[in-house]
Amino acid sequence: MITHLVDSLDKNPDIKFVQTYHEQTASIAAEGYALESGKFGVAISTSGPGATSMITGIADAYFGSVPVLYITGQVNTYEYKYDKPIRQQGFQETDVVSICRPVTKYAALVDSADNIRYELEKALDIAISGRKGPVLLDIPMDIQRTQVDPFELRKYSCSQKAVVDFSNWQAIENLIFRAKRPMLLLGGGCRDCDVKLLEELIHHYQWPVITSLQGRGIIDETYPYYLGMLGSYGNRCANMSVPNIDVLIALGTRLDTRQTGAMLEAFMPAGKIIHVDIDENELRSHRLRNRILICSDVNEFLHKLNSGRRIATFNMSWRTHLAELKEEYNQDCEIDRFVENKSPYRLMQYLNTLMQAGDMVCTDVGQNQMWAAQTLKLKYGQHFFSSGGLAPMGFSMPAAIGCAFACPGKAIYSINGDGGFHMATQSLMLISQYNLPIKVIVVNNKALGMITQFQHLYFSDRMAGTTSEGGYYVPSIEKMAEAYGLCYFRLDESSLGDESLKEYIINCQNCIIEYMVQWFTTVSPKLEYNKPISKPSPQLIDKEYDKIIHQ
Repeated sequence: MITHLVDSLDKNPDIKFVQTYHEQTASIAAEGYALESGKFGVAISTSGPGATSMITGIADAYFGSVPVLYITGQVNTYEYKYDKPIRQQGFQETDVVSICRPVTKYAALVDSADNIRYELEKALDIAISGRKGPVLLDIPMDIQRTQVDPFELRKYSCSQKAVVDFSNWQAIENLIFRAKRPMLLLGGGCRDCDVKLLEELIHHYQWPVITSLQGRGIIDETYPYYLGMLGSYGNRCANMSVPNIDVLIALGTRLDTRQTGAMLEAFMPAGKIIHVDIDENELRSHRLRNRILICSDVNEFLHKLNSGRRIATFNMSWRTHLAELKEEYNQDCEIDRFVENKSPYRLMQYLNTLMQAGDMVCTDVGQNQMWAAQTLKLKYGQHFFSSGGLAPMGFSMPAAIGCAFACPGKAIYSINGDGGFHMATQSLMLISQYNLPIKVIVVNNKALGMITQFQHLYFSDRMAGTTSEGGYYVPSIEKMAEAYGLCYFRLDESSLGDESLKEYIINCQNCIIEYMVQWFTTVSPKLEYNKPISKPSPQLIDKEYDKIIHQ
C-alpha cells in the first residue's frame, strides 16, 4: 500500500530511501535523525501491520517532543470502509489515523489529491512549531498514484508564533539575581536552544547546573559547578542539593515525578521554581505549587535574560557547599561505596576513557540506560540520546542509525542491555550494509536487570520471566555478529586494562562488544517510593545526611 510512494521517492535523486527491515526500526531511526540533525525525520510504511508496527516510535516521538513526519499507505479510497459498520473492507485496511491521534500532534487521512500539498505543509508546520512532535498522514493508493502539479495545489498558511508574556519580567529577574542559592535545571527542551548563549550565561554567572535525563549532553559537563542528573536514578550529589535551593530555574522540562520524586511536598518546600516551558498545558496541569510559570521556548527566555545583565548576589558559601557535595557524593564515590557488583559501572567508566570529542551515545532502556546516564561524563560536543517518556526497549540501535545518517562520520556508541539488543537485531543489517560508524555495546547480565531489581525489592526474589530460571534466555551474540558481518569482541571487567584493545575499539568503524556481567546487578542510587528526592537508596545514616543538608 506504500509502493507507489516508494517508487516515486526512488526516482528522486535528492531523496535517499533507506530500507530498515522493520517498521519500528524506521520509526525510531527517524527520531534519531531528527534529534541529531535538528531537522525533522521521515518514516514511511504500508497500511495495517506496517502502520501498527510504527506506533511505538510514533508514541516515543510524541512523549519525547521529536518532530517526525510519518506517512502510511492505505487501501484505495473506493475500498476504504469510512463509516460503514464493518470491521474492514479492504485487505490490510486499518484506521491508523484514529489509532494514532492520541500520540501525534496531527493525524489526517488524505483522501483527495487536491489536498496533498496543503496537508503536507500543514503537518510539517505543526511538527516543528511550538512543542515539537510527530505528525501522521495516511495516503490511500489511488491518491499516491494521481498525477498532480504541486504549484497549482492549495497552499497552507503557516501558523503564527505565539507572543511570550513577559509582563512580570522585573519580578522574575529580581528573583533570579537576588537568589542566594540558585540552580539551573536543563531539560530536553534545551536541545534546540542557543547552547553557546546558554553556556555563556552559565559561565558568566557561575550558576550551578543539574540536568534531567533528556538534558544530558546539552552543555559541557566538565563545568566545575555541574552536579549531575536529577531524579529517581539521579546522582546523589544532584538530588541532595535540592532541599537547599532557594530559586530553581527549570528550563524546558516538565518536572515529572521521575525528577521530583512522588513526595512533591518535599521537593524544594521553601524555594521558588521559575518554570520555563513551551507547553502551556504542561505548566498549568502540574501539581507542584511553588512555581512561577513562563510559557516560552528556552531561547526566548535566554535572550530576554541576556538583554539586561545584572550582578548576581548569591552566597559564595553555596558554591562551596555544592563543591563538597560533588566531592563526597559524585557517581564514582557512589560506585565505590554502595555498589556491590561494580562490573557494569566499570564499563561506563571505561567508556569515559574511550569517547572522543564529538562522539555520540544512544542508550537503550533499563539498567544499561541508568548506568550510562549516571556515570558517563559528557564533554563538549558529545551528544546523549535516550528515551524517557515511553521508554521502549529496542530504542538504542535504531536511534543510533538515524544519528549516523544525520551526521555521517561521527562515532556513535549504542549502549544496550541483552534484552533491548534482542528486540532490535534487524538494525545490525543496516549497520553492516551501510558501514555505519556505530559501536554496539551489549551489557550482558543474562537478565532483564531493571525488573530483577524490582522483583528483589518487592517480590521476594521471584524472577518470573527475567532470568534463565524464570524462562528468559539470551541468544549467541557472537554468532549474530558473524551472521551480520560485524566484528565481535567479548569483554569482561578484567579486559578493561588492555590498552591495545582500547585503541582498536576507538579506531574501528563498527563492531559488537559483548560485555559479560556475572551475578545480580543494581542501579545506585535509586529513589524508592514515598521517599523525598534528597534521600535515595541506599540511604545515608541520619547523622551524615543531616550534617550535609543543614550546612
